[in-house]
Amino acid sequence: MSKQQQKLAGQKSPIRRKAFERPGLTEDEIEEIREAFNLFDTEGSGLIDPKELKAAMQSLGFESKNPTIYAMIADLDTSENSGGINFDHFLDAITAKLGNKETKEGIARIFELFDDDKTGTINLHNIRRVAKELGETMSSEELKEMLERAASNGDEITFEDFYFIMTKKTFA
Repeated sequence: MSKQQQKLAGQKSPIRRKAFERPGLTEDEIEEIREAFNLFDTEGSGLIDPKELKAAMQSLGFESKNPTIYAMIADLDTSENSGGINFDHFLDAITAKLGNKETKEGIARIFELFDDDKTGTINLHNIRRVAKELGETMSSEELKEMLERAASNGDEITFEDFYFIMTKKTFA
């Protein structure tokens, strides 16, 4: 390697990523959201066309499989974003939808994602649906055991049960 090549190899890339911070999100979580953004930013322009994003999500079946995600994408499709959605706006939308997972309100929003039938509890049907959406391949027995361990009544998880689980620092 020539001295010129060694000098160039030792230099950092002139392209630097802007650091993003959001309350309640770790750097790893923000990086996962960035990876999702990059899947749709196929040209690497730093912008996603809202119409293309909606079409892509429809082709993946998200309007029926996960109405929460589809509604969030529909919310991004505004006249102010007609030129494209940048990562900062995309991150804001996701953060606003999920909220700060460390606050009671943020945990309540996550609970509502499970409680799609609005019963105020999470039952076996809810857990099975979420597991399927996430691609988990747990058996009915495993899901039932998880529900029994988490539910104070052994049958359905109340918000109080869920809040306790989400704020507990270690699991036995």
